[in-house]
Amino acid sequence: MSTTANTETRTRGKAPAGERLADWADGRLGIYSLSKNNMRKIFPDHWSFMLGEVALYSFIIIILTGVYLTMFFHPSMNEVEYHGSYVPMQGQLMSEAYKSTLDISFDVRGGLLIRQIHHWAALIFLAAMFVHMMRVFFTGAFRKPREVNWLFGFTLFVLGMFTGFTGYSLPDDLLSGTGVRFTQGAILATPIIGTYLSMFLFGGEFPGHDFVARFYSFHILLLPGIMLGLVVAHLILVWVQKHTQFAGAGKTNKNVVGMPFMPVYVAKAGGFFFLVFGVIAVIAAVAQINPIWAIGPYRPDMVSTGAQPDWYMGFAEGLVRYFPGWEVNFWGHTLVLGVFIPLVLFGLVLAVFAAYPFIEAWITGDKREHHILDRPRNAPTRTAFGVAWITMYMVTLVGGGNDLIATHFHLSINAVTWFVRIFFFAGPIIAFIVTKRICLGLQRRDREKVLHGRETGTIKRLPHGEFIEIHEPLSQDQLHTLTAHEQYKPVEIGPTVDENGVERKVKGSEKLRVKLSKAYFNEEAQIAKPTVEEYKEITSGHGHH
Repeated sequence: MSTTANTETRTRGKAPAGERLADWADGRLGIYSLSKNNMRKIFPDHWSFMLGEVALYSFIIIILTGVYLTMFFHPSMNEVEYHGSYVPMQGQLMSEAYKSTLDISFDVRGGLLIRQIHHWAALIFLAAMFVHMMRVFFTGAFRKPREVNWLFGFTLFVLGMFTGFTGYSLPDDLLSGTGVRFTQGAILATPIIGTYLSMFLFGGEFPGHDFVARFYSFHILLLPGIMLGLVVAHLILVWVQKHTQFAGAGKTNKNVVGMPFMPVYVAKAGGFFFLVFGVIAVIAAVAQINPIWAIGPYRPDMVSTGAQPDWYMGFAEGLVRYFPGWEVNFWGHTLVLGVFIPLVLFGLVLAVFAAYPFIEAWITGDKREHHILDRPRNAPTRTAFGVAWITMYMVTLVGGGNDLIATHFHLSINAVTWFVRIFFFAGPIIAFIVTKRICLGLQRRDREKVLHGRETGTIKRLPHGEFIEIHEPLSQDQLHTLTAHEQYKPVEIGPTVDENGVERKVKGSEKLRVKLSKAYFNEEAQIAKPTVEEYKEITSGHGHH
């Protein structure tokens, strides 16, 4: 009797196998304690935060489809004769890379769909990254302590551009070969090291026999490996530094208002991933992209008509296309400035954009942490700079497709080129001025809404015959949103003579900083927020309707 009872007690007290396995893992890895502290982490909820998620999920889709395509692609330049399913190409000589891409498209089950999902996901990944970075830029989310994370995201975008370029160069078709030839010419335009870089990439004279294999290594190993590390580092910093949030009632720099990571955010994120995957799959199924069988294999003596790069490389090509074909002879060497200068401009524009968080921090002298986002209208100078940069990008994108624009709209290609040359400089200036004026106008409207309330559209006639519009007072939450932003004051040089009457020398960098600060934060660059006294005076007076 006693033996039976002891046996039942031991059986009843023994934990299930899964729980015992979890206890074993927790004792060695500390998983439970780590999860307990982080699974209830709060994330704010706003539609614009999904832009970064679209980029992340597109990146995951690229990796998944890329692994599948790797199983069937042969990165070789060896020449073979085609005898596959696509009848118009039978008997033609082509590289193994091109042949294997045709086989993936016509002979591998689901191969063409996976190829198109992979290509569309790459385009959407870079587009989502671009828009996500613009959201971060316009809302000031790059400010301390997120400057390093901004650099991680920017580096991801640049690496994504080159990963995409190496990817669409792999099939060795006539379109991608034309792009590779353009790139090789740009590399050769680099003084001193250009020829060495070209020989390193192509293994000899263009096109050589190695560039597909080398691009393949870059595309599936080197660049994705670096990008994956940056994505992980980017997400870790987002987790550690906590997410930014828009101004609102109860929201401060010391808290986060939103939903817990588990189970709400994880459930929404999982559903959103499959939604993104589904949308990309539908696009890939109904919208054809990169039909290499209609273009043909690459031949060094041929150029495909209407050759255009993917949109993210159009900026660089547009710079080269619209720039004059300048050449100079220097010490017996020809410097192709018509190609080299645009490439330098391309790098400088990207470098300034990457360094902008540090430039703004230096101008403002603000060393505080910022977890509350700005409304773009409340930072008119920054917003104007962002729109000017986008305008420059779009103008050069037009330059990258000047031949197609000329043929489709029956224009002179010279007229399109001169348009790009003029508006490359004039366009950003016009965009800067117009955007700044729009932001100031929106600030004035916000000020009027705070002081006088929201227009209801209801007209009332007073006893003495006057017609007025009824204004509805704003809620406290709306008032907080419209008045929560900070207003910086321009930096001053300060006294140039100390208490002993000794005059100090003002550095040129300090003078520059003061001038830039005044340009950012003078009276014409921001509209003063209504004070509490102004609000009380108007809302309590008989003139408020």
